[in-house]
Amino acid sequence: MLGNNAQAATAKLLLSPADAANTAGATSAWIACADAEGAIMITVQTGVITAGGIVYTIETATDDQGAGGAAITPTEGAFSAVTAGTIQKRTIDASQSKGYVRLVGTITTGPVQCSASIAYRPKYVG
Repeated sequence: MLGNNAQAATAKLLLSPADAANTAGATSAWIACADAEGAIMITVQTGVITAGGIVYTIETATDDQGAGGAAITPTEGAFSAVTAGTIQKRTIDASQSKGYVRLVGTITTGPVQCSASIAYRPKYVG
């Protein structure tokens, strides 16, 4: 994804650290990534899971309101079963993105401590 150019990466907060009681609390806003090239990396951190669990999925859309929103399968496949105190990363090819992405954390019973970030290499404009 970043090769030896990690310093050129664009990093954005996808989901602020939260003690999410429900799916709405564990779902990020739509984040613009139309300038991404190559792989887009989504990293999720999960802290304490009080009860139940959480399942993470990635969606893509054409605008920041979710127009044309659809689930997108990461290159590595779906996120693994989530346990407390873990970090997971998944990548999607930028060409599969419609320009915006978001993370949805479906909580069966909460609360769950979670946060997420996104990183990618921006397109070179010469």
